[in-house]
Amino acid sequence: MERARARAADVPAQCAAARVPEQPGARHADRPARGEHTHAEPDDTCPAPDELTLGESTLLAPERAVPAPVEGAAPAPAEQGIPAPRRTVQRTSVRGQILDALRAALVGGELTPGEVYSAPALGDRFGVSATPVREAMQQLALEGAVEVVPNRGFRVTRRSARELGELAEVRALIEVPVMLRLARTVPAERWARLRPLAEATVTAAARADLARYAEADRAFHGALLALSDNRQLVQIADDLHRRSQWPLETGPVTGRRADLVADAAEHTALLEALIARDLPVVQSLVREHFAGGDA
Repeated sequence: MERARARAADVPAQCAAARVPEQPGARHADRPARGEHTHAEPDDTCPAPDELTLGESTLLAPERAVPAPVEGAAPAPAEQGIPAPRRTVQRTSVRGQILDALRAALVGGELTPGEVYSAPALGDRFGVSATPVREAMQQLALEGAVEVVPNRGFRVTRRSARELGELAEVRALIEVPVMLRLARTVPAERWARLRPLAEATVTAAARADLARYAEADRAFHGALLALSDNRQLVQIADDLHRRSQWPLETGPVTGRRADLVADAAEHTALLEALIARDLPVVQSLVREHFAGGDA
């Protein structure tokens, strides 16, 4: 009888153990001994699994919250002097990873402008449920990359030449004056620290890796503007930059490689001019860079 009561009291702990992946480096006091059953059979006493859990594996999922300690259990790792591992909310992490994956697919041309994509279909593609896909797509809709199509999904936005030109003009109005001001005040050694970022754009361009180039390009421009010590400026400029990057026109990647290589070369030349404090060259390169449309 006492054994039956103990087993009944341990059901919540078994349910939690079945759903909370072990944290790296942590020792669980309620870990079953070798050879014992480690997965509780589902029944009415266990809550339904999280919608982001697919089958027996949780794809793209980080750690989950640890349940409250069971009365009488051994002290938690933190109580034993061992720092508890940092844990994050699962849905936030999955949504962020799906958002990054969708952004890469948009920039890389894997999602075609004008086409409608459903959240369940994209969820199957990435191995997650439709929920984090919908959340990520809502963010992309706010950024102007997709449009919501009721009862169907999300349509990838088509960018006209006029829209891209307008975005480039607004970016130039914001970034060019800031860059010219920074060119007069920022020491050469601070510009020199940005060489790896410029080189990253060159590498991605040489490989014609559109998604990686887009990230490296924004990282380089963001680092330049960050020297202004104006976070609002950096955030607004990055949003405009991202909007101007996608969706890119479809077509052979080799057709865009030459444009990317030329754009990356301007990054390197601009950085060297900033280091040398050659203001006329800086002004010329900055204006030409934005006039090219792929800045």
